Amino acid sequence: MRTRWIVLALAAMFFGALGGALLAPQPAGAVSREMIELQQQVGQLLQGQQDLRSAVDSNNAALKTLMQQSLDSVNRLNGEMNSLQKSVQEVQANTGARIDTMTQQTQGLSDNLQDVQARVGKLSQQLTDVQNLLQSIDAKVSGAAPSTAGAPGAAAMPGGSAGTAMPPPAMPPISADTLYQNALRDFTGGKYDLSRQEFSDYIKNFPKNDLASNAQFYLGEVSYAQGDFKGAIAAYDTVLTNYPTSFKLAASLLKKAMAELELGMKASGTRDLREVVRRFTGSDEAKRAQAKLHEIGATARPSSR
Repeated sequence: MRTRWIVLALAAMFFGALGGALLAPQPAGAVSREMIELQQQVGQLLQGQQDLRSAVDSNNAALKTLMQQSLDSVNRLNGEMNSLQKSVQEVQANTGARIDTMTQQTQGLSDNLQDVQARVGKLSQQLTDVQNLLQSIDAKVSGAAPSTAGAPGAAAMPGGSAGTAMPPPAMPPISADTLYQNALRDFTGGKYDLSRQEFSDYIKNFPKNDLASNAQFYLGEVSYAQGDFKGAIAAYDTVLTNYPTSFKLAASLLKKAMAELELGMKASGTRDLREVVRRFTGSDEAKRAQAKLHEIGATARPSSR
């Protein structure tokens, strides 16, 4: 029992010495070394933070530069788009004017081709009439020559009898086809005042002919070409009112709408364009009316509101 206590006492002394050694303060040199290492670590951490901040600032500056460059590019692109849009609008306006001019000329050529067959057919008849007239003149001259062969003074009266001079033959009146073709040729050649007179004469002298409505339509075309849009509207209205079966109805209604738009009458012009689309669906005039409605920002059908 005593021996046991002695062993316990010795063990206690051993562990106490060991604990004291462990819990005793470290030397000053070790503490200084750890402080220096800690300061170095803190300095490195601060330096890393500063480097990171510099990198972030540099990235922000680069990002701002890229954003500014992007904004400049967008603004420049918007400017180019506006210029392009303006150019397209100018091209559309010029193209529309050229199309109107070409359509006007095409209408003249179309009417000319439509009348060629009739003109050729009547040309043969006119030649026959001229030949008959010449034969009649020859017959009269031949019949008068024997009766005056021996009469005194016959030589002094050339081309006729001794006492009576033969009257010159009367010129045949101009035909409807010739008058219309002359008027159409002068119109397509830009001789508007002359063609106006010729078309007016055609309507006056041949009011029942099939081409009278064409002549009335071209009176409107002459006024339109000369910038007299009110006169053009009146002429087109005459076609629409007096010639309900004319094949110039669609063209008259379309050009009436165009003249109204030229005068700033957008409401009536838009209404007449829509009427062209409704009444003459699928025609060239309807297609042109749809294009014009799109150009002025209107629809082919009125709003339901």
